[in-house]
Amino acid sequence: MKLVSIITVNYNQSFITEQLLASIAATNAYQAIELIVVDNASKDNPVPAWQTRYPDITFIRSETNLGFAGGNNLGIKAAKGDYLFLVNNDTEFTPGLTQALVNILDTQPQVGMVSPKIRYFDQPDTLQYAGFTPMNYYTMRNKCIGQFEVDKGQYDHNTGPTGYIHGAAMMIRQEAIAKGGLMAENFFLYYEEMDWNDHIKRAGYEIWLEPRALIYHKESVSVGKISGLKEYFMNRNRMLFIRRNAPSVLAVIIFYIYFILVVTPRNIINYLRKGYKGFTGLLIKAIWWNLTHSKNSTNLGYRLN
Repeated sequence: MKLVSIITVNYNQSFITEQLLASIAATNAYQAIELIVVDNASKDNPVPAWQTRYPDITFIRSETNLGFAGGNNLGIKAAKGDYLFLVNNDTEFTPGLTQALVNILDTQPQVGMVSPKIRYFDQPDTLQYAGFTPMNYYTMRNKCIGQFEVDKGQYDHNTGPTGYIHGAAMMIRQEAIAKGGLMAENFFLYYEEMDWNDHIKRAGYEIWLEPRALIYHKESVSVGKISGLKEYFMNRNRMLFIRRNAPSVLAVIIFYIYFILVVTPRNIINYLRKGYKGFTGLLIKAIWWNLTHSKNSTNLGYRLN
């Protein structure tokens, strides 16, 4: 039995994280696991109380908010598992989830990463993710398969390669990380898992979906469904992803033209129509960061609270 390290990151959402831990305890039958919870500089440190309440779980406290990638990387560095199951703290497990993903990695040595099917927690019959189509590097557009559809099992036969895993729930081989590297921490939030996906593929591995495994996702609990933080990093990191992963300089140039002439006016009109104050400035700031910083810069360009 391969050891699975289940890793999650908490940021100011202790109750949500505790709900995840309760769902794991209630549904997981796979015995060879270790649980690692990284607290990413929450305002009120929950770790001392958790260490008393959950003595069998490993807790790591970061005094600095390292973002999604940095927080998960802390957990990865501490993990002993052959397979690492990274899950958002705003997810909840279902029976058989871990075993189904382990079965893929056990029987398909070419697979480096695998994600389960994801449904929305507040609409439990509705799909969020049943795979991704490949990326168009000229527009940085692809499609999340099945999103917003009622799940009637229509994708349950699609076990196999997919364009991208989903950052809310992804199991990865320890050896794939050794070859492909950790997540790039300069993304901080959003697109880092897609960047990681591409690096693992370039290291020689396939990326799979296992739709017979299911997890529920509460989505955007930590940053909110609409926020300046989210808008800035979504735009900044969309450009950063292309800079790091496009197949040619020409693809980067075409994407820049597309983003500035099509995406930027469309977004600004949307901000004005919906009354999102300050979002236009954040969009321009995101573009400017990419024009003035290297693709490996650790300067986030955003002041965190």
